[in-house]
This record gives sequence, structure tokens and C-alpha cells, in this order.
Amino acid sequence: MRIELATEPGDAQHPNEDYASVALPASGQGGALVLLDGVTPPEEDYGCRHTVPWFTARLGGAMLELSVSRRDMTLPEVLSAAISRTADIHRDTCDLSHPRTPQATVVAARWSGVAVEYLVLSDSVLLLERADGSVHPVLDRRLDELPPAVQDRRAAVRALPRGSAERAAAGRKYARAVEALRNAEGGFFTAAADPAVATRAVSGTAAREGLRSLTALSDGAGRWTEVFHEGSWADCVALVSERGPQALIDRVRAAEAADPEGAAYPRGKARDDAAVIFVAP
Repeated sequence: MRIELATEPGDAQHPNEDYASVALPASGQGGALVLLDGVTPPEEDYGCRHTVPWFTARLGGAMLELSVSRRDMTLPEVLSAAISRTADIHRDTCDLSHPRTPQATVVAARWSGVAVEYLVLSDSVLLLERADGSVHPVLDRRLDELPPAVQDRRAAVRALPRGSAERAAAGRKYARAVEALRNAEGGFFTAAADPAVATRAVSGTAAREGLRSLTALSDGAGRWTEVFHEGSWADCVALVSERGPQALIDRVRAAEAADPEGAAYPRGKARDDAAVIFVAP
């Protein structure tokens, strides 16, 4: 079995909000991976005394422990229980009803000798590579499929001069429109304090036979394909398999550096936290 992972903050002056982990049960049968991408909160109050890294460490740790110790639970059940466990830790000190209470996107996979279970919530991705070299991306597309009016707002922001007051004001309006769709019907979902969100995840099972590898990416790493169009998902897996997870992050950093203002490749952050897990079970 081969296991490699790498993670790197987008800004060395700020804590990395991504979480990446892999566990192999003492039985030696199968394993599990969990990758979270913390949602950066606004500068104003967000109802919690804790940071996003605090939240992702606890949610990710709970998910990993339950994934390997409770094989009787499905991955949506694992996510639901982990959200409840994490919420209970700070329910008495923080306003968990605040729309920007700490939250994260989620990728999880668990494998045995016969099957691979998977779960994806929001815009991180899991890539399943088969023995024939084909790659199946497990994606939650809801953030890419926001209502046309919201997409039009985003286009309007990007059309305004960078650094202008007009662009800043339009950007704030767009952000509020997106926020109104977070964890709401017709919008998109992230793991925060409501365990019921686990039912919104994209989840399923694939046969272990014929599966060559699993690659989990936060959106900061997945932008190599989705934003910069440097290669397909299959190319992405080939790069990670041949040169390791850090090589993918390095390629992303090079693409970000070549377009520091996001003029050629519009994106929410010039540089983003990035995390990659590669497992060949």
C-alpha cells in the first residue's frame, strides 16, 4: 500500500485551514481518508470564539476516528455524528446558528478488501482511478450551479476594474448573495453545526476490484484542473502518482504566481490553501 499526502497554506502569514489525514485500522484490513477545506470567515464577527483550523481539526479528527472504529456506520452517518460531536464541544460558548459559524467542505473515503465507500460535500473532489487508467471524479456541483442571477452578479464583478471602489462594492453584494444560498434549499451545503447536512453529501460505493488509486483534493489543489486548465483529472492523477502530492501543489503555486491578480484565470483567492491525499490501496 502506498500513502502520500501534502498540504500547504496559501498565505504563509495565515494558518492553513485545510485538514488531511489517513488511518489504517489495527486489523490491517482496509483504511480511511478524510480531507476538509475550511471556509474562510469574513473579518467581522461570525459568532464563534474558535478559528476555522480549530474546527477542521476537531471535525476531521472525529470523522477519521469514527470511520475506522465504526465500520457499521455509513460515511453519511459518520459525518453526521462527527458534526454533532464537534458542535457539542462549543455549543455552550458560541452561536452555532450564525450563518458563518466555522464550517468546511468534506471528502471522505473508506476501503475494505471488496469495496470503496466515498463521500463529497461541496467543492473539494475525490478522484477514483481504475486499473485501465480511466479516472472518475466524484464532485458536488451545487456551488457551480448557483441561480443565473447570482452568476450574473459574479460576471459583473469580474468586469469592473481591479482595485476600484465599484468592484469592491459589487463584490460585497455578490458575497451576500452567495451567503444567502449557503446551507439553503436551492443553494449549496457545507459541514457546519447541523448534522442533517450529511444527507446532502454526494456518496456511494464502488468495487475495490479494478481500482488503482484514490486522490482527494481540496479546491485549492483542484484548481490545477478546474481553474488553470493545466490538465484533465486523469492528468492530475498521473502527476500525483508519478511525482507525489507536493508536485501538484507546486504546479498550482506556479500557475498562481504567473497570474497574481487573477486577470487571466478569475478566482476567489489569488492563492488558496491546498491539500492532496494519494492512496494506492
